[in-house]
Amino acid sequence: MEEEKGAVVQSLIDTVNEIASISDYRYTVKKQYCNLARRLKLLTPMFEEIRESKEPIPEETAKALVLLKQALDSAKELLRFGSEGSKIYLVLEREQIMNKYHEVTTQLEQALSGISYENLDISDEVKEQVELVHAQFRRAKGRVDPPDVELYEDLLSLYNKNKDAEIDPAVLRRSSEKLQLKGIADLTQESLALHEMVAATGGDPGENIEKMSMLLKKIKDFVQTENPNMDAPVREKNHPPSGSGNGNHKAPVIPEDFRCPISLELMKDPVIVSTGQTYERSCIEKWLEAGHSTCPKTQQSLNCTALTPNYVLRSLIAQWCEANGIEPPKRPSSSRCNKTTSAYSPAELTKIEILLHKLTSGSPEDQRSAAGEIRLLAKRNADNRVAIAEAGAIPLLVGLLSTPDSRIQEHAVTALLNLSICEDNKGSIISAGAVPGIVHVLKKGSMEARENAAATLFSLSVVDENKVTIGSSGPSPLVTLLSEGTQRGKRCCNCTFQLVHLSGNKGKAVRAGVVPTLMRLLTERGGGMVDEALAILAILASHPEGKAAIGSAEAVSVLVEVIGNGSPRNRENAAAVLVHLCAGDQKYLAEAQELGVMGPLVDLAQNGTDRGKRKAQQLIERLSRFVEQQKQAQAQTETQSQAHTQQSQPSSMSNSADS
Repeated sequence: MEEEKGAVVQSLIDTVNEIASISDYRYTVKKQYCNLARRLKLLTPMFEEIRESKEPIPEETAKALVLLKQALDSAKELLRFGSEGSKIYLVLEREQIMNKYHEVTTQLEQALSGISYENLDISDEVKEQVELVHAQFRRAKGRVDPPDVELYEDLLSLYNKNKDAEIDPAVLRRSSEKLQLKGIADLTQESLALHEMVAATGGDPGENIEKMSMLLKKIKDFVQTENPNMDAPVREKNHPPSGSGNGNHKAPVIPEDFRCPISLELMKDPVIVSTGQTYERSCIEKWLEAGHSTCPKTQQSLNCTALTPNYVLRSLIAQWCEANGIEPPKRPSSSRCNKTTSAYSPAELTKIEILLHKLTSGSPEDQRSAAGEIRLLAKRNADNRVAIAEAGAIPLLVGLLSTPDSRIQEHAVTALLNLSICEDNKGSIISAGAVPGIVHVLKKGSMEARENAAATLFSLSVVDENKVTIGSSGPSPLVTLLSEGTQRGKRCCNCTFQLVHLSGNKGKAVRAGVVPTLMRLLTERGGGMVDEALAILAILASHPEGKAAIGSAEAVSVLVEVIGNGSPRNRENAAAVLVHLCAGDQKYLAEAQELGVMGPLVDLAQNGTDRGKRKAQQLIERLSRFVEQQKQAQAQTETQSQAHTQQSQPSSMSNSADS
């Protein structure tokens, strides 16, 4: 019990420390978020005194502390978005942001209400400080600072403008200044923030975020026009811009194909990822280092993280620069080659060695703090990931996956997740026998630990030879997380997707109950997992057990709806599932025909993706044959009916004559 109390209190301290490290809040939420962070920091002395106290915590207060931990986690995510999130989103979705702020404030106030301060072994000074914070939360629950109405209306007018409509430069200038989007660094950061939101939606961001990206482009084009030298501070001295001296020269508009989809900047070192998309090397490397394993533009899973130089595009960019009197961008010297020598100082190596020594100690406190620090170090950069692995941390972290301490378990699996971003580390993690331990966390860990365990399996499963090892553990824990997890936990669809590619895993996944779970994801409100769910169903439908399970789940109406109204990728996968269902089974063809699928299929055959067109054509041919067979059967029935009628008529007439 004492150890459990210590773990809860320590996690409260850790969370507040993480909140304290967040800074530089966006202009639109700065005042309220700074106040929230300041109040939460004032709770640390209470947590520290509770940790040091030998007195037991009353049961009611213990429950309140658990609720407070949940509220602090929500506050941390809110504050992090207020520091790193999209500035444009924070303005346009202010009402939603403020609702979330008040929801978090209410959570915190209610959790603090459940703490019996008089029954805690804490000093009067700390007690007064916490009661003051509690009172401030009570007052803050209904308080709203007035929004910047002019900025909101300016952005709304830009947001709703047609593509070719003329835009008032004064509106763009005001918006740029108030949002503090005035330089390359600001604009790049905003672009990355919007891309993070796209990634969080599973690649289906919806119209709002897409329009916000277009709005950012308008602001960026305006800023570049106002500051023509912003992109290229140094021009060739022997290539002065034409018309120099008259003060009217404007920077040429950069062709869209020459801009990195992430930063929207002219690419210096374009590289191709496995999906065929091209990005600026430094931008896509940052994306991969942040733990993503999808293509930012298409949201397809990356089969591998290799980056191939796009020499043709680099040559075209150089030619365009010369033609426009701009110094061709110099390719930065590569600092991320597969290095055999360490780029870290002796002091850093010593720190890592000390942390590894703590991991091997018998003290849960030492193990908890060391695993937490390694988790953060591995998240920070590529050099750390290499250094930690070379120092021998992976087997030690694997050994901690089975610990009964949930916090140590969470730190260990998340550290392995962060280490697995490095391609070389994936093999080391598998070789260290990590899969059974990760699956154990997936079954028994806290929700955050389970989500990170699923993400680790996905990260490891992008290497083909690892799929068999991971698949042999069975998909049941992933299916459970899909069903019970948070939206983030449901992202383990990506891992399920990787594993069901192996034929031996398809039947296992079906028997584990994945089909009903995927059908719920297709129909649940918000629909954030439609892409992933349909992609997995398209694979499972090729397996006899999968086909039977999908048919039993009454999927035809949902599939027809998606074919009619879904995104191109979703229509393609829905048609693929329906092709398998209708193969040799006219029951599903009849149902699809009754639901009016022919019209959407004709449209898909004309306007869909290449694969979507093929699947639509297959279904159209089957439906046409089915309809023709129905007509023939109906005609045959009518002929038989007429013949029967004609045979019975003479008999009737004869009977009449006799009478």
